Amino acid sequence: MLRISVIDDSEKDIRLAVEGWLTGPWVEELRSQSDAALSQRKALTLDLARLWFVDANGVTLLRELAGKRVAHENCSAFISEQLKETKL
Repeated sequence: MLRISVIDDSEKDIRLAVEGWLTGPWVEELRSQSDAALSQRKALTLDLARLWFVDANGVTLLRELAGKRVAHENCSAFISEQLKETKL
């Protein structure tokens, strides 16, 4: 289960709280909500303080969003390690 809540929505910025498990169909839900925020040409920040688990597709999405300059804040050490790209 995943909960996505708007923490702050101003003219220039939007902050979303992402809570729970970013797995399965919830990955596409976060993609949809993020794309909607980005389409408004607002800076997007994801508060990940209560994100407990991310599957491989969720990691891929969070990396893609970071590439679009979406900020992650309050990320646990466990999830931070998952988000680091492995370089061979």
